[in-house]
Amino acid sequence: MRGVRWAPAYHLRSILGSDDMGWMGISDLPTFVVAVLVFLAIPGPGTVALLTATARSGVRAGYAACFGLALGDQVLLWLAAGGVAALLAANPMLFRGVQWLGAAYLVWIGVQLLRNRGDGAGMVSLGNGHWFRQGVLITLLNPKAVLFYMAFFPLFIDPARHRGLATFAAMSVLIFVLGLLYCSLLILAGHALRARVARDPRIATWLRRMAGACLIGFGVRLAFN
Repeated sequence: MRGVRWAPAYHLRSILGSDDMGWMGISDLPTFVVAVLVFLAIPGPGTVALLTATARSGVRAGYAACFGLALGDQVLLWLAAGGVAALLAANPMLFRGVQWLGAAYLVWIGVQLLRNRGDGAGMVSLGNGHWFRQGVLITLLNPKAVLFYMAFFPLFIDPARHRGLATFAAMSVLIFVLGLLYCSLLILAGHALRARVARDPRIATWLRRMAGACLIGFGVRLAFN
């Protein structure tokens, strides 16, 4: 089983041609960084929430959403490290309940965006706390993320150099830093959209409806996947 579990990591190393650095018990740091960046680039509800916060309420709101997403992500990282993922996997009803709760929350946000009408509705400035809480909840109410981290960590842990909590802490810090850099790029994009929205309210309506439809789609996918 150990050979099967670690095969993807060796496959990635053979593709990228990187050496085993073993930093802080991480078997292949360059491949780990690339893998995290690839997963960050996959569009999801967090991406939509971040862009929506920035386009509607500015850069500070974008970073509030960013840190909310990051906090939720860190909680899931450590839950995975603590074995909560195994508990969810062993209790399908519990997993399903959290999954449906997360799906309902995403659909609710999407419906609110679709129902929000009026000139300049896309530019209504909401408090940074609102975007922060939304980011936390969007992340925490996705139990599949815990299972993902539970499967992802073993691919890059060197059994011979593993340092226990220190290795998990190094991984979590790297994921936080890479996530912050990626979110900063998205915030810049959202800020550019905000400037265009200010000039043409019709763009605000179109963006709001698109964001609402995307969040509803993510919620339905989460519920029935």
